[in-house]
Amino acid sequence: MTDLAPVAFSPWEMFLNAGLVVRCVMSVLVVASVLTWTILIAKSVELLRVRAGLGRAEQALELAGTLDLGEEGTRASSIAHTLVVAAQTERRRSADIPEDSEGQKERIVLHLERLEAAEGRRLMRGTGLLATIGATSPFVGLFGTVWGIMTSFTGIAASKATSLAVVAPGIAEALLATALGLVAAIPAVVIYNHLARQTASCRAQVADLSALVMRLVSRDLGRMQAQIASGQVVRLGAARDPRLATGE
Repeated sequence: MTDLAPVAFSPWEMFLNAGLVVRCVMSVLVVASVLTWTILIAKSVELLRVRAGLGRAEQALELAGTLDLGEEGTRASSIAHTLVVAAQTERRRSADIPEDSEGQKERIVLHLERLEAAEGRRLMRGTGLLATIGATSPFVGLFGTVWGIMTSFTGIAASKATSLAVVAPGIAEALLATALGLVAAIPAVVIYNHLARQTASCRAQVADLSALVMRLVSRDLGRMQAQIASGQVVRLGAARDPRLATGE
């Protein structure tokens, strides 16, 4: 009596029995899957640290009365410290035109906007690979499947065999490439969307920090304008009354 028990095929055995092209396709998909999970771990740790630093910097700026006092509290976050230093640098460069407070604010806002954009690009770095993996992995796996099935049917034609048992192993090995393509693509898409949401949250925190920096800048400029106005009142009074100018 013929033994009709099914032949057991493990994924590893199918990989070893597949053709060279199909094995290369499978290897590429496995590497892509490993990269996907590596990026998830690395970016998750990075974003957690960034969000923690931004939270501490935001609290420090909320409590600071002036921009100079806020500098020390923002050292926990590199981008927050960069924003504060950029605002201070522009104020020093505009020290010779203290009456141009609106111009100072405009220049500081432009600089902070560019720093925000640069930080957003830095936070998204590495996630573009996830988008590429999610978009191309199914097609790479499909290519391996088509190539494997084509090779199987070519073997049938060469051996002139008509039994399905001859072609079944080759088709199974080829379909494994499609399965690996989906295994690589689906997590990549989900992880990309997750990291995009986390990055958007960090960018919103950076925007909040920029608003806090501009509030401190406006406050400092308001104090400076009040001091200038007080000095002008004294000079005007001295000009109207010569005795004030001579101290009599």
